Amino acid sequence: MMLVRLPRQLRVQILREAEGAGARECCGLVAGARDGEVFEVAALYPTGNLAAQPDRFDIDPRDHLAAGKAARANGHRLIGCYHSHPYGRPEPSARDLAGAGEENFLWLIAAGGDLAAFVYLCGGFVAVDRLLSLGAD
Repeated sequence: MMLVRLPRQLRVQILREAEGAGARECCGLVAGARDGEVFEVAALYPTGNLAAQPDRFDIDPRDHLAAGKAARANGHRLIGCYHSHPYGRPEPSARDLAGAGEENFLWLIAAGGDLAAFVYLCGGFVAVDRLLSLGAD
């Protein structure tokens, strides 16, 4: 059973970023640890979106490098990404699938005030069985 443990304040952060981005997709990287099918989210690293179209995301490579360094400095590693679908649903799109490629990588997708989690496995996305938001608001 795939499980994501996400501190509630980080869930709120993603949803606020999604709302604040308006018609443009917000995006960022997720740091933490993975043990088998359990993902422990420890930190988020918002990134610039270099995509020319508002309904796509392309993480700035400089931000990606900085996030990786910061995660390692804090004893974590990058275990996933997050982004929003301003006019879509909280599920992977065909564009997401075309841009995915890192096996066992967590994808958090915000849309309509909701957040869903998926893992890229064997050329496709698998819905996470449980997304737990832990802690106080």
